[in-house]
Amino acid sequence: MEKQTKSLQETESDVVDEFSMFDEWLDKYEYLIELGKSLTDYPEEKKTDERLINGCQSRVWLDYKIDGGRIFFNADSDAIITKGIISLLIRIYSGRTPEEILSSDFSVVDKIGLKENLSPTRANGLVSMIARIREIAAENR
Repeated sequence: MEKQTKSLQETESDVVDEFSMFDEWLDKYEYLIELGKSLTDYPEEKKTDERLINGCQSRVWLDYKIDGGRIFFNADSDAIITKGIISLLIRIYSGRTPEEILSSDFSVVDKIGLKENLSPTRANGLVSMIARIREIAAENR
C-alpha cells in the first residue's frame, strides 16, 4: 500500500483540472466510466451486505484496510457510472489518514459540477458514498 504522494488539496485540484478539460457533460460521463474501469478487481467474496453502501440505487460495495495509520479503500459497483464515481472518490481519499479525510469538505464534488449533473438518485448515492467514507474515517481515527 502506497501513501498518497500529493496532498489532498493537490489531488482535488488535479481532479478539477481534469474535469475542466471537458466542455460537455457527456464527455465527463465518459471520463467517469474510464475511471471506473481502472478500479482494482474487487473480490466476489467481499460483495457482502455489510460492505454495501446504503442509499445508493445501484449496488456499491466499499471495503477498506488500515495500513500505517492510513485508510486504503477498494470498491465495486454493478452500475458503470456509479463505479466511476466511487473510483473518483477512492482516487482522492484512499491512502489518506482519517484526519485528512475528516478535514475535507468534499467540495471537489461541487467544483467539478458532479452533484448537479447527476440524476437525483445518483446524487443521493454520491452523498451516501461520501458519508460512508467519512464514517470509516471517524471509526478509525
